[in-house]
Amino acid sequence: MFCKKSRRNIFVNIALSLVIPVILVALFSSCKKNHERTITQEKFPVINPVQIDTTYNKEYVAEIQSIQNVELRAKFKGFIDKIYVDEGQIVQADQTLFTLNNSEYKLELLKTQAQLKSIVSDLKSAEVQLKNTKTLVEKNIVSSSELVMAKSKIEALQANIDEANANIATAKLNLSFTNIKAPFSGVINRIPNKLGTLVEEGTLLTTISNNSAVFAYFNVSEKEFLDFKENNEANKNTSVSLLLANNKLLKQNGKIETILSELDGETGTIGFRARFSNPDNLLKHGSSAKIVLPVPLKNAILIPQKTTFEIQEKLYVFVVDANNKVAQREITISSRMPNLYVVASGLTVNDKIIYEGIQNVKSGMKIIPETKSFQEVIAILTNH
Repeated sequence: MFCKKSRRNIFVNIALSLVIPVILVALFSSCKKNHERTITQEKFPVINPVQIDTTYNKEYVAEIQSIQNVELRAKFKGFIDKIYVDEGQIVQADQTLFTLNNSEYKLELLKTQAQLKSIVSDLKSAEVQLKNTKTLVEKNIVSSSELVMAKSKIEALQANIDEANANIATAKLNLSFTNIKAPFSGVINRIPNKLGTLVEEGTLLTTISNNSAVFAYFNVSEKEFLDFKENNEANKNTSVSLLLANNKLLKQNGKIETILSELDGETGTIGFRARFSNPDNLLKHGSSAKIVLPVPLKNAILIPQKTTFEIQEKLYVFVVDANNKVAQREITISSRMPNLYVVASGLTVNDKIIYEGIQNVKSGMKIIPETKSFQEVIAILTNH
């Protein structure tokens, strides 16, 4: 009796041990299918890349220079006698800025003027003597050689007068160099040497800048230069903007005036020069800024930046195929625009890419795509 019951229990236990795993596997499989069904039914917005002709702004680091910026240096050695201006002061052309001690040059001028007076006096005496000699020659009292000598003396004195006048002009010029004047209207910069300082010949007294307009120099690559020439051949003075150090645009637009003649072999770039008016005096010589150059794009393929993700410095998007299956695809971009990328390779306008929720997507899963128009997406991005 006991043996039969034990045998029955053993059979029951064996049956349970075989059935329970089957039930668990069925339950797990059912849960997995339900989970996959849930993922499959999840909706994601998708868009098609758009291909259009457009323009984007390319930024270049610019070197700002005043249209006139000049160093004023001492012509001669001397003490600074007077300083008539202050740093940062606006001055007018030909306004006196500094005076160096000029006693020596005043004395030199007086000396040359005195020499001229002496020579003029000698010339007058020689002219009287010449007149008398002519009379004596006519009366055969003296020989004609005396007349020749008298004329030669006058010619020598006239040459001495010319030399004296040149010496006076030089003395006046040297004296004028002790008064340093503004060569043009502008702003005085730093004055390193103060009143009473002994300065040597060539010592920097200050610099003066005319900031009514400025030049912005910037460099572009050889390819960009060729593209620029192709796109702007008809319009020589291309309009550009200037982005200031506070990340704000200058009110006045500028014009590209010239392209430098040589390509830098080391950097592979060529220099451009743009000119900007500066009525508010915001720009100073040496300011930091960026040129904003509009660059035309033909048949550019655009996608929103938020559709992309990065893995090990490579850029990817999720592409949805005809069976609504998601695949990860690498793309390359040629340039950036506000909220948009310009695609160089990896996508066509016929591809569908996931617009939002890419953090919840995995390659290989199926989705329910909700197609959005590119114009709708642009409107959303612009409002944000």
